[in-house]
Amino acid sequence: MTREEILAKVRLAFHESFGTEAALVVAEAIPEQIPGWDSLGHATLVVSLEKVFELTFEIDDLMAMESVAAIVEIVSRKIA
Repeated sequence: MTREEILAKVRLAFHESFGTEAALVVAEAIPEQIPGWDSLGHATLVVSLEKVFELTFEIDDLMAMESVAAIVEIVSRKIA
C-alpha cells in the first residue's frame, strides 16, 4: 500500500471520527489544527484507524501519533 493510499484511509478515519473534510487532513496537520482531535478524540480516532486498517496499535504507537504524517508512518510500518 502506498503512502497516498494510507493517507486516503487515514482521511476516512478522521471523517468517521470527527466529520473532518479531507482537505484538512494533510501530512503536516497536528491535533490543534483539526477540530475534535483532542485527548478524548484521539481515542476515538485510534479506534477508527484500527477498524479502517484492521490493525491493533500499541501504547507507544498512540503516543507517537502527534501529526497526520506520524500516523501515516506508523501505519506504514505496521502493514509492511
